Amino acid sequence: MKKDNLRLGIVLGFLAPVLGAVLYYFAVFFTKGITFRGFLYYLEGNKSLLTGVSSISLVMNAVLFTIFVNARKDKTARGIFIATLIYGIGVLIVKFVLD
Repeated sequence: MKKDNLRLGIVLGFLAPVLGAVLYYFAVFFTKGITFRGFLYYLEGNKSLLTGVSSISLVMNAVLFTIFVNARKDKTARGIFIATLIYGIGVLIVKFVLD
């Protein structure tokens, strides 16, 4: 964690929610025998689940953000925050506009 870089924060900020969604899939859907493709189809058809999965996914960003703020890596934390905002706005657009 020696780097303090805005680009690094943005990349981490976009990857962490994806990891969170995959972990959610394994914790909830994989145990029921549902494939990842089935999970994505279910997610596409069920907008309320989209909100729940995105919230859990963004918790990963909150954890990363806290780690980098406490490490005084402000540029990286700023990148994570920017990615979180973009991700959150994207989810809102998908949920309410592309309905």
